[in-house]
Amino acid sequence: MSKYAVVYWSSTGNTEAMAQEVAKAAGADLFTSDEFTADKLADYEGIAFGCPSMGAEELEADSFAPMFETCKSLLSGKKLALFGSYDWGDGEWMRLWQADCEALGAKLVADGLICHLEPEADDLAKCRALGEALK
Repeated sequence: MSKYAVVYWSSTGNTEAMAQEVAKAAGADLFTSDEFTADKLADYEGIAFGCPSMGAEELEADSFAPMFETCKSLLSGKKLALFGSYDWGDGEWMRLWQADCEALGAKLVADGLICHLEPEADDLAKCRALGEALK
């Protein structure tokens, strides 16, 4: 049986709401970035990472980015989905994150999913579709 994980960081709860929908649709184990370590990657066929845009359209620097940095060398060939919420900007953080993952050899199951502020019903439906694509 294939196993999937959803790993996220959220300050306002917006990305957390997205993570819950992705995990539910994928039948995935759900972790915060503080709970997940690179040594757990081998246990999962696919993984979805969720992080909102922070600062100058960057990944959250204190918890998520350090955790993700330790995982990067293990992403080649791994099924991967990316998602997150934002308040301002145009999604540059997601485009850069996606390009970084592609360069690492990850197999992205879809384009990175972004949601402006609190996810609404159509955003949550897209989260569920992303979870389905991860399977």
